[in-house]
Amino acid sequence: MLTRPRMLRGLGDSRSPDSATVLELLFDIVYVFALARLAGRVADDLTIVRHTLLSEAGQTVLFFAAMWMIWSLNALLASTYDPRRADLQAVLLATMFGTLVLAVSLPEAFGRRGVVFACTYVIIQIGRPLFLTFALRGHPGRTLAARVLTWHTASAVLWISGGISGGLGRGVFWTLALAIELTGTATAWPVPWLGTGWFHRAGVAVSHVHLAERYNQFFMIALAEVVLEAGAAVSFPGFTMAGIITLVAAFVTAVSFWRIYFYHVRSGQAATPGGQGIQLSRWASYSLLIIVGGIICTAVGFGQIIEHPHPPIDWALVVILFGGPVLFLLGRSFLEKENRYAPRCRMLYVGAAALLVAALPMVLLPPVAVAASAAVILAGIAVFDQRAHRRGSETNPTL
Repeated sequence: MLTRPRMLRGLGDSRSPDSATVLELLFDIVYVFALARLAGRVADDLTIVRHTLLSEAGQTVLFFAAMWMIWSLNALLASTYDPRRADLQAVLLATMFGTLVLAVSLPEAFGRRGVVFACTYVIIQIGRPLFLTFALRGHPGRTLAARVLTWHTASAVLWISGGISGGLGRGVFWTLALAIELTGTATAWPVPWLGTGWFHRAGVAVSHVHLAERYNQFFMIALAEVVLEAGAAVSFPGFTMAGIITLVAAFVTAVSFWRIYFYHVRSGQAATPGGQGIQLSRWASYSLLIIVGGIICTAVGFGQIIEHPHPPIDWALVVILFGGPVLFLLGRSFLEKENRYAPRCRMLYVGAAALLVAALPMVLLPPVAVAASAAVILAGIAVFDQRAHRRGSETNPTL
């Protein structure tokens, strides 16, 4: 029986491969730069006057969530339809360039580049579902694309309004716009006249194997920030005893993050020969958002301690350095799919509680001791998590 070539079939007939494509890895290169810019904003937030700390940190969180929305929806697109198609590759490349513009605009997004940031973001977020609405003509998935387009069109009005208004109004408009998008993603973009329901109800099949691999790849990019921030901070003044200790602590922390992320499984779930550690939860996208946010905070914390090793330590730096691993552990715990027969493992919650308790007296210690303490505690959590599951020496598991 003759079949049409892959490129000649409709978009709705295509299926995503199990493995990520080279173009998707190329797309992630922009996020190496974007995460570095976000880490720079977090570092700046730690050095500003305290009465503006919350507002500055709120802006950083807003940018981080917005950039994450772009990446997660593109990962979902490539995990649903075949990213080897020429039309989807064009969409991914256009999004990649737009994300680069956003990253460049990031430092002045609440200043003179606000309109550029807002317009670029809107074009990306509306362009993707608009393309799908036309490309999926006659396919059940077109309804879902139209629903996504409706939600992003509503938020676009607020993004543009914020870019034009400036000042406090910009923060209010952009926060409302992002809240609309996050709500739409969490509720599967319901529209009264276009229906409701998740992907399977809309005739759309998502390759969770492909999506899990994309999550793994993005996690590794974020993990590189720990080494990048610490290594860059050490290389400028040269090797000092405090710098070496903090660099070792950062390395131990990165290894602990890697071990916990890839080798943790829920209670009662054994390792499989194929290395399938967990299944993606419905909230996996938000879980990875928290995980990456925690890693960035931790990376900035180590970099700041290397640059400012002399006591006393700032309480905000303690919050960043210990709060980052707490966010990571909480996000990792919610990455797993709910299963009433296999309850969530409590080890990660115990570890998060231990970090919170240990953080209280840290303001009395030298900064280098604080960095070493955070690394030792996190390494201990990784060791106890390993013992709790009695994992063997099998190869690195996937999600």
